[in-house]
Amino acid sequence: MAYKFKQVMQKPERLMGGHRMCAGCGAPVAVRAVLRALDEDDKAVIGCATGCLEVSTFMYPYTAWMDSFIHNAFENAAATVSGSEAAYVALKRRGKIDENYKFIAFGGDGGTYDIGFQSLSGAMERGHDMVYVCYDNGAYMNTGIQRSSATPMYADTTTTPVGSESEGKPQTRKDLSEVMAAHNIPYVGQTTLLGNFKDIHEKSYKAIHKKGAAFLNILAPCPRGWRYAPEDLMHICKMAVETCYWPIYEVEDGVWKLSYKPRKKLPIEEFIKAQGRFKHLLKPENKKYLDEFQAEVDRRWEDLLRRCGEEV
Repeated sequence: MAYKFKQVMQKPERLMGGHRMCAGCGAPVAVRAVLRALDEDDKAVIGCATGCLEVSTFMYPYTAWMDSFIHNAFENAAATVSGSEAAYVALKRRGKIDENYKFIAFGGDGGTYDIGFQSLSGAMERGHDMVYVCYDNGAYMNTGIQRSSATPMYADTTTTPVGSESEGKPQTRKDLSEVMAAHNIPYVGQTTLLGNFKDIHEKSYKAIHKKGAAFLNILAPCPRGWRYAPEDLMHICKMAVETCYWPIYEVEDGVWKLSYKPRKKLPIEEFIKAQGRFKHLLKPENKKYLDEFQAEVDRRWEDLLRRCGEEV
């Protein structure tokens, strides 16, 4: 599939403006990019777990979604969308539906990594022809910036506050993309918001149009929880990739492939220094915690290189 920037960006929007997401939020940018991968004659059923995206884009009786939309509880977006897909297959087999539909679920990391993990794992294992998209902002942002299993180590959240007794979240971040790849589904892609959106578009197109279950994990920064200036959104995404905190890769039919390898891997400071949630790590007395963070990033990056058959 050739990526033609102008043609892709001129497609009609399927998530309209006028929603109430924050300025500088990565989630609506990610959603719009994913939906652009639908062909113009594709019909879609969208499921959305409770979270910032849902409460800000669907305020009854108003909606920002141009496709059929189902609001789910935190824990059952994957179950609802997989059930909708199964009903569609049955109705089409009986000749009661002629149109072609795509099925896409969206959820934040709280409703994906944690509360909704069981239904997500089940839907992937059953092999429904659907895509689950996680917009990963690294905490329960909608309910008060509580830590999730996607929160990186030493991040300041309301349930892991930095102070005299704590340096932030003590645990490392769960690697959900790796967990989904272990389900042996046809496609897993990890990406974020970069440059001309080529990577996110190509991965979204593969996920949507490949037969079977697919999972996309998209780093989608949150200005409120990460405490950065709204205009720094794209820069932070770029630094996440250049420091290898958030490498972009895909696992297609069991084959791991690195999408981008920085010529010069930057230190983790370049990713965290624009974020207020990590300002304590930049103090000289906390260098040991910063070194631990760097070591964990390096370990995961080297492990990914080996999986992808790249030189370490």
